[in-house]
Amino acid sequence: MYSFEYQRATDPQAAAAALTADSDAKFLAGGQSLLPTMRLRLAQPSELIDVTRIPALKTISVDANKVTIGAAVCHADVAEHADVRRVLPALAELAANIGDRQVRALGTIGGSLANNDPAACYPAAAMGLDATIVTDRRRIASGDFFVGMYETALAPDELIVAVEFPVPERAAYEKFRNPASHFALVGVFVAKSAGGVRVAVTGAAPSVFRVPELESALSANFTPEAARAVSVSPDELNEDMHASAAYRAHLIPLLAARAVTKATA
Repeated sequence: MYSFEYQRATDPQAAAAALTADSDAKFLAGGQSLLPTMRLRLAQPSELIDVTRIPALKTISVDANKVTIGAAVCHADVAEHADVRRVLPALAELAANIGDRQVRALGTIGGSLANNDPAACYPAAAMGLDATIVTDRRRIASGDFFVGMYETALAPDELIVAVEFPVPERAAYEKFRNPASHFALVGVFVAKSAGGVRVAVTGAAPSVFRVPELESALSANFTPEAARAVSVSPDELNEDMHASAAYRAHLIPLLAARAVTKATA
């Protein structure tokens, strides 16, 4: 690991200003992705700007229509929050199954979304629930936020402040996980609302994506059978030592069916 400076930001504006002043600096949230790359000397930030102690980024608010989670809230706090578990249990369960206990205690929702790992779970929740990512300067719809592998619409010095999740009528997340990393080989988030059904998939492609065929089938008939009847093309899906593109394509409707079963239980 190379040497670096460290400072603790007191508010979002100060954090953004510090990064604007030094283009080689990086925001530090949970550090679950950044610090390993630094240890391997794959990243060499001149300065780490710690945003985890900013009070505005540590709050969770819940009402009947929306769950708002501060960017520096860790996965464990989302999983254990009583109102999140009551109003949006699919999101709480998703958070409870990210990584291991240590990762959940340190990793943050804002860090996960900003990193946009192809196999991360939170992007599927954001896309599936049509979430809004709130930054220090604008509001970004989830459909516009995820650009590609490890790429988002964030400007280099832009800081995620919170994530707003609309509360659906029904929702669930199912993940076929890598047993070592607990990342998703394939993860499927299904959400049913008055506007129809959204199905978001992570782990299967370079970035999170929606499946129109499943959304159409489940909007017409919200049953596991309708999901299993859909065929997903393996074209442009990931293929690696863990799973072929064809296997990932096979898993998507099966996991969607399991999610529907869970959502309607």
